[in-house]
Amino acid sequence: MINGAHVVLYTRDAEADRAFLRDTLGWAHVDAGHGWLVFQAPPAEVACHPTDGEPAHELMLMCDDLDATRRQLAGRGVEFTRPVEEARWGRVTALRLPGGGELALYEPRHPRP
Repeated sequence: MINGAHVVLYTRDAEADRAFLRDTLGWAHVDAGHGWLVFQAPPAEVACHPTDGEPAHELMLMCDDLDATRRQLAGRGVEFTRPVEEARWGRVTALRLPGGGELALYEPRHPRP
């Protein structure tokens, strides 16, 4: 029935963030018309976490080796906005998108589906 998910990043600079996904992360894409790029995202998983605050959503990019991925992305000029945090479920940091947004980047330590 459901065959995928479409993630939308609302940004102050869509062109810069599209270039980041295309050039820095090297994600495959198609032009849906008039320069509107749609990217093929890597495989994904979905988890539901409890909260005492307002319900929200978060996009986290995953990698197998956080230290190596950070070095590779830093070499491409990526700014990291949070130090690496060691959590029970994995290691996590965050990177700045050119449009001003932030994406978490993590190395999972939990079983993966």
